[in-house]
Amino acid sequence: MIPELWTCIFSVLFYYVHGAKLPEPEVKIEVLYKPFLCHRKSKYGDILLVHYEGFLESNGTMFHSSRHHGDKNPVWLTLGIREVIKGWDMGLQGMCAGEKRKLTVPPALAYGKEGKGKIPPESTLIFDIEIIEIRNGPRSHESFQEMDLNDDWKLSKAEVKEYLRKEFERHGYAANDTHHEVMVEDIFQKEDEDNDGFISAREFTYKHDEL
Repeated sequence: MIPELWTCIFSVLFYYVHGAKLPEPEVKIEVLYKPFLCHRKSKYGDILLVHYEGFLESNGTMFHSSRHHGDKNPVWLTLGIREVIKGWDMGLQGMCAGEKRKLTVPPALAYGKEGKGKIPPESTLIFDIEIIEIRNGPRSHESFQEMDLNDDWKLSKAEVKEYLRKEFERHGYAANDTHHEVMVEDIFQKEDEDNDGFISAREFTYKHDEL
């Protein structure tokens, strides 16, 4: 047996014996447009408002468009909590509001062997995606800081109640102290793990770390 063939065989044996892993699938990202000013970039935990069009790489067929199908409105999603396919969670990080990207998503990061609806099994998908707006997610550090009025890195019931009042008014609803107090008690019952009467930064954001 020629030496080159032995080398090849031993390389293959080494690969399997030592448990080497195949490279992880990746999303191909192409930036189509990026605004000159970028005040913040998307990250796990953020809530994004997006317009998108999805195509099959195999034949270019469009299987869905938020601009042309359904109610033709952009859609809201929370990044990094598996609310969307893994390829989106990976490919929409670090984007600016107004930015447009083209994502080429392999089957393992999309709908895999099962497919979905108009998407056949083992399909590589192409998405043209534009982020319209980026908002703080409910568990983000920015939201915590917005609620922490005295900057002591913990939330009192009064601070949470004030935040609820502002949120209700921002969405056009009248403030309701009785309703807010019930909501605050329910929030603290679930979030105040050590029952010290405050929600710490860790208690507030710990679920975000699981993303």
